[in-house]
Amino acid sequence: MSLNMLSGIIPPELGNLSRLKFLDVSLNMLAWTVPPELGNLSRLKFLDVSSNTLTGAVPPEIGNLSRLSILDLSENVFAGAVPQELGKLSRLTQLSLSGNQLEGSIPVELSHIRRLVYLNLGDNNLSGHIPSAIFCNLSALHYIDMSSNFLGGKIPIRADCPLPELTSLVLRSNKLHGVIPRSLSNSTKLRWLLLQSNFLIGELPRDDMFSGMSNLEYLHLSFNHLANSRNNTGLEPFFASLTNCTALKELGVAGNDIAGTIPPVVDRLAPGLMQLHLQFNRLFGPIPTNISNLTNLNTLNLSHNLLNGSIPQGISSMRQLEQLHLSNNLLSGDIPLSLGMIPWLGLVNFSQNRLTGAIPPSIVQCVTMENLDLSNNMLQGKIPAGLSRMSGLLNLNLAGNLLSGTIPVTIGEMVRLQLLNLSSNQLSGTIPPQLGSCIELKYLDVSCNGLTGTLPQSLEKVASLLRVNFSYNDFSGEVPSGGAFAGFRADAFLSNDRLCAGTASMTPGLPRCSGAKRNLLHNRRVVLLVVGTVASFTMAIIGLAVCRAVGQDRRHSPLLPCEPSTRGDYPRISQRELYEATAGFEHSRLIGAGQFGRVYEGTLRNGTRVAVKVLDPNTGGGEVSRSFKRECDVLRRTRHRNLLRVVTTCSQPDFHAIVLPLMTNGSLEKHLYPRDGGPGRGMDVAWLVGIAGDIAEGLTYLHHYAPVRVVHCDLKPSNVLLDDDMTAIVADFGIAQLVKDMGDNDNAGFADPCNSTAGLLQGSVGYIAPGNLQHNRMNITYK
Repeated sequence: MSLNMLSGIIPPELGNLSRLKFLDVSLNMLAWTVPPELGNLSRLKFLDVSSNTLTGAVPPEIGNLSRLSILDLSENVFAGAVPQELGKLSRLTQLSLSGNQLEGSIPVELSHIRRLVYLNLGDNNLSGHIPSAIFCNLSALHYIDMSSNFLGGKIPIRADCPLPELTSLVLRSNKLHGVIPRSLSNSTKLRWLLLQSNFLIGELPRDDMFSGMSNLEYLHLSFNHLANSRNNTGLEPFFASLTNCTALKELGVAGNDIAGTIPPVVDRLAPGLMQLHLQFNRLFGPIPTNISNLTNLNTLNLSHNLLNGSIPQGISSMRQLEQLHLSNNLLSGDIPLSLGMIPWLGLVNFSQNRLTGAIPPSIVQCVTMENLDLSNNMLQGKIPAGLSRMSGLLNLNLAGNLLSGTIPVTIGEMVRLQLLNLSSNQLSGTIPPQLGSCIELKYLDVSCNGLTGTLPQSLEKVASLLRVNFSYNDFSGEVPSGGAFAGFRADAFLSNDRLCAGTASMTPGLPRCSGAKRNLLHNRRVVLLVVGTVASFTMAIIGLAVCRAVGQDRRHSPLLPCEPSTRGDYPRISQRELYEATAGFEHSRLIGAGQFGRVYEGTLRNGTRVAVKVLDPNTGGGEVSRSFKRECDVLRRTRHRNLLRVVTTCSQPDFHAIVLPLMTNGSLEKHLYPRDGGPGRGMDVAWLVGIAGDIAEGLTYLHHYAPVRVVHCDLKPSNVLLDDDMTAIVADFGIAQLVKDMGDNDNAGFADPCNSTAGLLQGSVGYIAPGNLQHNRMNITYK
């Protein structure tokens, strides 16, 4: 009865069919619970109720089905524990409980099912250790899947309990620790070994670990704490140990902080290898040219390392490539001219490198391209007009380069385009009205260029637009007011002195087209006043002008204002997931501490590196929850390139945490006052002026354009972070003041008064306003 769109409940009367041997009601829409009466079907051999919406506990009466050989309860909503009574099903060969909400420990009684060949407990909430008896007693097991649970302890595979028939071991996304058991080498029939996203330690496997596994196809060890082999600085012993795995299709050791080079032996990996994941390590040196011998690769990910040198020209011989990730390295030189010869390329990410030269015209031959990111390099020349041939392109990011010329009118032919970022270049001319034909466009950023003319009215027709940024150009005329433009705020139009808002415009902060000069003078005074609170406004103006004139390296340029956010709903992350991401809030992960809590570095299960700010309720009393609420309020209500964004929050009665993007370059304080006592690193005048300008932009937005006006109250070098391209980001809003704007209807009902942080010291010693000391009646003695 599978695939019949049945609904309702499983009738208890089925229990009266005493001679029934086969029951399959999978892939329907059955709900409620499994009736205990099914336990009366003494002759039943096959029971499959998978992929329904069944709830409740798994009936222990199922243990009475003594002749059952296949039991599949997967992909339902079962909760509670795994019944130990299942251990009585001595004839069972296949057991699947995956994709439910089962919790508690794995019952050791399952080790009594000696005939079991297939065991799948994945995607539940199981915890505790894996009973060693399961791996020791069930020697007939072919398939074991316990992935995506909260299982801890070591992998209980021992040399005296071999699993000679094992073909698949899937334990990814748990809390397992310890080393990868060497006794796995006895399982020579292994095809799948998926251990990623755990806390495994020790050396990467080497020597004879895999020498007998000629059938191994999928090996994923990413996002653990595995290290290089002893007395070695690279991956050579590990890669060499895999040369007998001639069936290997996917290999992943990403996110293990592995140092060293990519060895030449890489080309001795299986000729049929399709995916190679080495991202988020500390690999340095050049990309070996012979990596292009892996001609069947469809995914190569070397991003977030320290690789230098140029992109190998022979990469075009990898004709099966679909995804090529080389971002966040130190690569230089030109993009290979032959890149366009790879016929199936769908994603290219070379961002955050030091690439020079022009965008190769051949890239337009990649007609299957969906994502092209060449941002934050030093690319020159014009944007290829033939990009329109890439009709399936969804995301095009060329920001932070030295591109010149005009925006090609043919971009309007890319009707599926959703993100277009051309910011921080040297583009001139106008925005082509043909851009209004990109009817799926969501994010548009052309800030920090030399663009002129009016904003095209055709963009009003793009109903999908969520965020735009036209700042730091020389646009003029009336800002469109129809369509999505009705919801855009003034921070999307900063430093376009000749732009104005029409009488029908709903954009606050822009001067009206009548009497605009008077309003413009007022806005200029406000900006100068804010800049003056951070650095000498004279030096800032001179420095910014010089930076724009010489077009310095955008990786250190202050000319990077607001970028469009691609945020959707904030992801739901549990306390347990944060515990996993930070290795149990381990002390070695601590990257900062303050009055109300600590900040830990972590990596989420999807590979995102984050900073987890955990507030300690034992140190600040009720002020902790107020600080947490205050910071959440500010981060939720603001969005600017120079303000810290929030990934998500996690709040429980005894646990408050804010999850933030990891800023790998640390704080401004670290650069101003290095621990070794030496001079500040990179502390030239242009750099200082750039930092001052970034901070001023963030404060200008907070004071004048944010939905709720914000006064930071604790601005100091340790609360200014530096992102990957050394752009300053203002952070830590725990004691900020939120000022209600009585003229803004968007703030109706928001009742936080200006003095709502009374009782909190508003500032830090050395950076506090003297007036606050008097107001709070505090006596501070300096030693």
